[in-house]
Parts: sequence; C-alpha cells; structure tokens
Amino acid sequence: MDALPPPPLHVTRWFNTREPVTLESLRGRVVVVHAFQMLCPACVSHGLPQAAKLHRTFAEHDVAVIGLHTVFEHHAVMGADALQAFIHEYRLSFPIGIDEADPGGGSIPRTMAAWGLQGTPSVLVFDRDGRLCFERFGAVDDLVLGVVIGQLLAQPGAPQLVASGPDDGIADDPDACDDAGCPAPPARSA
Repeated sequence: MDALPPPPLHVTRWFNTREPVTLESLRGRVVVVHAFQMLCPACVSHGLPQAAKLHRTFAEHDVAVIGLHTVFEHHAVMGADALQAFIHEYRLSFPIGIDEADPGGGSIPRTMAAWGLQGTPSVLVFDRDGRLCFERFGAVDDLVLGVVIGQLLAQPGAPQLVASGPDDGIADDPDACDDAGCPAPPARSA
C-alpha cells in the first residue's frame, strides 16, 4: 500500500526560483527540505550550510534541496526583506520559501503545523515518488544524511524510513534555543 502524500507546502513567497516549488513538481527526484529560522543558532551554524553543501554536491535532476523559512518566534524581525538580505549575505542559492503564517493568528506557520514539525532546524527527505522517508528535528550529521540520500538514489523503489521523531539532546523547554535547535511551542488546540 502506498503512503499518502504529504500535505502541500504553504508558501507565501519563493526566493532563488522562477516558479513556485511544489513537492509534486519534484517527483522523480529525491527531495531534501531544510526547515529553518534566521535566528536559530543550529540553523545558521549547521542546517543551512548542510543544505548548501547538498545543493552543491548532488545534481539537481537527482536531488532537489529546498529551504523552508518557518518562523514561530520573533516574527517582527524575520520578514521577507530580512530573509532576502540573509539569503544574499549567506550566498544561499537553493530555492527557499516562506512558510505561510497561521491564518488564525497562532505562532506556528501552516506547513510546519501540517507536517507536525517540532522546531528548527528540521530535515525531511522524500523519495522519488514523494513519500517521506526521513524526518529529524535538530542537527543531522552529514554522514547520516548522505547515507539516507544515497540509499534513496540507489533504490528508487520502496521508501525506507530511516529515522523519525525527536533526537537525543533536544531541549524539552519550548523557550530554549541552543546549539541543538529551537523547539516550537505546542500547537494551539482548535
């Protein structure tokens, strides 16, 4: 039985691409999504450099790398203009989308909520058929991520769920941003 496709990306603006990016448009490639915030220490020191390295390392027809700026704190200082300057200063060349704010006024953006992301950085890897095969909150070792991508490139058939859920060393305190990441606050109940 095939897994259900993930919920769509809810993006208000794209950078480094002429057309909006959808997971459906990337079918046939392994897709790596790095969810980040500009003011997340682990995103800046590990997640975004890792995404840039993946983008430089793999051919675009094999592996698509996407950044998702998913802001759940400090909203006033992490808008589109600040992100555009950040992308330029850090020389990020892969497509980056801004996760749409919660229309109900909550702090968790739409894609982050729909995908159940726990905070930033978060890495998700989808196989060539668009199935989620790897999900991790926190900094992911380059070797681990390389093995996941290599397995998917070598075996384009059935998905291989390598890891899912929280990592050791991630703080349980939603107000604690540290070198391991920035946990999101609990989602509002409807």
